[in-house]
Amino acid sequence: MLTVVLGLSAAAVYGTADFVGGMASRRINPIVVTTVGAFVGLILLSLGSLIFGAKFTPEAMGWGFAAGFVGAIAITLLYAALSIGPISILSPLTALVSAIFPISVGLALGETLSVWNYVALGLVLIAIVLVGFVPDPQAVRPSAKGLVLSILSGLFIGGFLVLIAQAPADAGLAPLVFNRLAHVLFMGVAVLFVIARARKRQERVLNSRGLWLAVGSGFFDNAANTLMLFAMQSGQLSIVSALVALYPASTILLSAVAGHEKITITQWCGLGLAVAACSMLAL
Repeated sequence: MLTVVLGLSAAAVYGTADFVGGMASRRINPIVVTTVGAFVGLILLSLGSLIFGAKFTPEAMGWGFAAGFVGAIAITLLYAALSIGPISILSPLTALVSAIFPISVGLALGETLSVWNYVALGLVLIAIVLVGFVPDPQAVRPSAKGLVLSILSGLFIGGFLVLIAQAPADAGLAPLVFNRLAHVLFMGVAVLFVIARARKRQERVLNSRGLWLAVGSGFFDNAANTLMLFAMQSGQLSIVSALVALYPASTILLSAVAGHEKITITQWCGLGLAVAACSMLAL
């Protein structure tokens, strides 16, 4: 039950982070958004490790560092995809890919699930597809570039989940601290290229609204990472990855309220099916 609660909470906060990050990426470069979020996360998680505890073993630091590089690529691709839109399609597509990959790895590594678990996981995947399906012919369709970015982002997000799950269960926040450290180092180099290119083209790199949105996306993203790690430490990779992949639910609801994107009946059915599947996992 605890794993389900933590996984769903992580999904809700991830969805919020993605929406805010997508809005920020419409105002400033997605690489800058990711870098700002990484700095925010490094500060918050370093402070959090003092409160929640962290065991900085070579194994915990190594897996966290590796996951950080993969996660940096994943979040940059995701924000770039969401900045193209529509969020209500590209976000669920990314989630579907990011769920299938770690579920397959978890089962390949020997995780055992009950029949009900398999049924629930199947319903979750169907729910993600329904949430992303827009039958309205007048609805905005994603471009080929947006689709490619979403699929690649999903694969890298799945890789991030697989890597972070390999850290010791008693490591506390240590894997995430080094995850953010790697994120900062990787994105710090990337953002230098963005600044250099912007100066050459005499473009503006930052604006105040975009910067504050980037800070907000970093806060939500790292809160979600913390919830996800605790879920991983208390449950199985296959279950947690499926729950986390439901994050488009909150992204879509936010995009409907603030972004004025239409939610179809099919999508509402998908959201309802997701609730039923999560209830089965909780039981």
